[in-house]
Amino acid sequence: MTEIRLKHDIWVMVADGEKALFLKNQGDTKFPNLEVVRELEQENPPTHEQGTDRPGRYGEGMSVRRSAVEETDWHRIAKERFADEIAALLYKYAHADAFSELVLVAPPLVLGELRKKLHKEVDSRITAEIPKTLTKHTISEIEEILTAG
Repeated sequence: MTEIRLKHDIWVMVADGEKALFLKNQGDTKFPNLEVVRELEQENPPTHEQGTDRPGRYGEGMSVRRSAVEETDWHRIAKERFADEIAALLYKYAHADAFSELVLVAPPLVLGELRKKLHKEVDSRITAEIPKTLTKHTISEIEEILTAG
């Protein structure tokens, strides 16, 4: 990973499929001081804890053969909806000119899902994308990881 220059007032959005931190650098590139602007969280238990019914089955006409229908992946659907929520919030902040530069930090799958949903007004402000899971780290650990290079 290359070193990220955390300029004063740059925003850093750290997310996974269940939590998102919107951070703003109140410090400078040498001494970053990320402060929480907003935190989003959603409960997203594994699919087997969300689905209540067995996967459906269907028959092919008069035949006795029956085929199983693939179980709905509720966990994945919740992650996609959460990406929608993050994208909408980033658009709202960008439209209000709350930030001019943005660094996205998320696991590769979440980053990919988020990228598909971002408005061009947000996309044009992204200065770096980091495919890592950092939501379980403290703010000071996130600062260290991002500036370590």
